[in-house]
Amino acid sequence: MKLTILGGGGFRVPLVYGALLTDHAEGRVTEVVLHDLDAGRLDAVVRVLAEQAADVPDAPAVTATTDLDQALRGAGFVFCAIRVGGLEGRANDERVALAEGVLGQETVGAGGIAYGLRTVPVAADIARRVARLAPDAWVINFTNPAGLVTEAMSRHLGDRVIGICDSPVGLGRRIARVLGGDPREAWIDYVGLNHLGWVRGLHIAGRDELPRLLADPGLLGSFEEGRLFGADWLRSLGAIPNEYLHYYYFNREAVHAYRRAERTRGAFLRDQQARFYAEMREPGARALTAWNRTRAEREATYMAENREAAGAGERAAEDLSGGYEKVALALMRAIARDERTTLILDVRNRATLPVLDSEAVVEVPCLVDANGAHPVAVAPLPGHATGLVCAVKAVEREVLAAAESGSRAAAVKAFALHPLVDSVTVARRLVEGYTDVHPGLAYLK
Repeated sequence: MKLTILGGGGFRVPLVYGALLTDHAEGRVTEVVLHDLDAGRLDAVVRVLAEQAADVPDAPAVTATTDLDQALRGAGFVFCAIRVGGLEGRANDERVALAEGVLGQETVGAGGIAYGLRTVPVAADIARRVARLAPDAWVINFTNPAGLVTEAMSRHLGDRVIGICDSPVGLGRRIARVLGGDPREAWIDYVGLNHLGWVRGLHIAGRDELPRLLADPGLLGSFEEGRLFGADWLRSLGAIPNEYLHYYYFNREAVHAYRRAERTRGAFLRDQQARFYAEMREPGARALTAWNRTRAEREATYMAENREAAGAGERAAEDLSGGYEKVALALMRAIARDERTTLILDVRNRATLPVLDSEAVVEVPCLVDANGAHPVAVAPLPGHATGLVCAVKAVEREVLAAAESGSRAAAVKAFALHPLVDSVTVARRLVEGYTDVHPGLAYLK
């Protein structure tokens, strides 16, 4: 089976390939095609993958190309992990937003909107090409903002595009571990949008153990989200929010921490990865060693500003291993081999959340089989969560409208309606600032 990875020169591609190397069953991926616009980055990643596969006799064959149509033809799965504008674009997203006193994070608030506006047209074109060149392929989307991009692609691919994220998986794993359960056997009642969801229950052997966690300050203080949000606030919510909700619940503190930081997250990653790819141009460089060293630093500094603002301390060692690649592999196995499983995924709503229409992409537990991902019925959201989910989905719809029509007014509306942008005037300045630095937004008129 052929797997095509779009964004194949991306730094995290070795995580996906590493997961594939653990799969030796019939029907596994035997061919990986890396596609990227940057041939130099492709060469660097191919070197890392070659060292990963050195001691694996049945490792999937790897080829690389800058020809998108060639990469897509014959694919059984397409893994989409592109970054339109690169890390320089992410750094600009952060810089323009922070200059206006609002959040520039790549998936949340002004930065997420800017990223979405330049990514959606590219993702929609990819979806149309997949529909034409590989109509039987399943697209696994990890391109951020993941929910928004998945919804844009679903307009061309229907249910054959499925979004993944490692945040819900990591959160559920941490909660289960604290409660003494096996994360693989726990049922996680998680619902919301991508980077905007809540764990409302965690069932171990049929019993919801979340009330026990919420009632114990010691347990709440023993894992990342407990320290990030604080025991009192979690008890008030009666749920454990996704870590990205820290940007909403503690927005002023987060913006202050980001403005005080020596460099934004995007600028840090831009500089860090530039060093890695430069090192990979040296013929004698040990590719896998350099990649592992760079990845460890990257993971340890994840959401560092938020942890600093909350006094949450360093990340636990067991949370430095990522996880989205395991979700991707489990998803592919379930579909390709009908190995039925349950995963938290980004899929079209259907009737899962009555406050949203059927085409809205939501992030919920899904039963996965050879026919794809099927969202599980969930209880209604509480009022405070419903308000946030509906507001952010309305913003996503304005981004999609702007990307489809090229309407600058729709783009301004998207910024102005977001809960973390506090002024229409600021929204207009943001659109001006972003169009000045992003050639990919020249379509807005």
